[in-house]
Amino acid sequence: MGAAEVRRHNLALVLREVAEGEPVSRAAVAALTGLTRGTVSSLVDELLAADLVSELAAARGGTGRPANPLQLNRSGPAGLGVEIGVDHVGACVVDLSGAVRAVRTVPSAHRDRPPSDGLERAAVLAREVIAEAGLPVVGVGVALPGVVGPQGELQRAPNLPRWIDVGVGGMLSDLLDGLPVDTGNEADLAALAELWFGGGPPDVLHVSGEIGVGGAIVLGGDLFRGPGGRAGELGHVVVDPDGPECSCGGRGCLEQAAGQDALVRAAGAADVEDLVRRRAEPAPAAAIDGAGRALGVALAGAVNLLDVPVVVLGGLYARLGAPLRDAVAGELRTRVLTSPPVDVRCSVLGPDATLRGAAGSVVRARLRNP
Repeated sequence: MGAAEVRRHNLALVLREVAEGEPVSRAAVAALTGLTRGTVSSLVDELLAADLVSELAAARGGTGRPANPLQLNRSGPAGLGVEIGVDHVGACVVDLSGAVRAVRTVPSAHRDRPPSDGLERAAVLAREVIAEAGLPVVGVGVALPGVVGPQGELQRAPNLPRWIDVGVGGMLSDLLDGLPVDTGNEADLAALAELWFGGGPPDVLHVSGEIGVGGAIVLGGDLFRGPGGRAGELGHVVVDPDGPECSCGGRGCLEQAAGQDALVRAAGAADVEDLVRRRAEPAPAAAIDGAGRALGVALAGAVNLLDVPVVVLGGLYARLGAPLRDAVAGELRTRVLTSPPVDVRCSVLGPDATLRGAAGSVVRARLRNP
């Protein structure tokens, strides 16, 4: 390893200790990293110059020369998250600590519109959120409701029939003045947000309920995507072979039993907000219970295969709360060969988990490679 590589490694090492221990002194960073105080001081000066770290005022009242504690710079480089759903777009800016500085989600129907239309709507919202946050955005993470290929293209999204092999990253970068753009599956990014910002466990199945049903697998604190990026496509697991036709071309997929449209229809609700508001009434409660049992059937196979101890319910499922959670947990108790029972919990980050994961992926990449 050459001198430049060593310095880059040590910069990342120091920055990681600041991020994990803030506020922390230079002396403490030296002790934690094993680097000399002089080396740490030089590296910290470089991080200060790059606006990645800031110094706080020294505490008063102690003996000797007071130290100026270090923390991540809340006014430094920021990450932009963009979510393109089937019926909405969202945008979010987080600072280096992962704190949300601005976030918005608005309706935007994409089923029958060309990709360029949805991307332009997303870019408009993104610019508004960037202006509101007032931070220097250095990159964009985009959450997409389908299979994302190795080059960042949206290969297929069953509920977006016109979005096939769409180069989302390049198109959105052009609309946002050349900002670098990375793309990912929406459930994957929501699962990472739970891990990074919600204190989530290192081994988990995350299932996100929207118009589609997305799944994500986190093992040992790392996202498992599979060699083709298709791991976690839970929405098209068959739960009723003789069930209704699905947008993917199959029959009886989980999406047709537990997706947003199916839930609203079975509950006799006007829309999602009406479903959530009336979830304790007999018809909505029965629809939620049926969806939870179907979800439990699909999850049981995955839990038995992967031996994960925790299932996290996100998106609409988190909003439906205990009634859905209890139905899922009950089904898993009868179908999963494990003791103690699988821990089924609702997302602690709520509906913004996907956006936080998308934006957080940008700042975490910057922290890994300052």
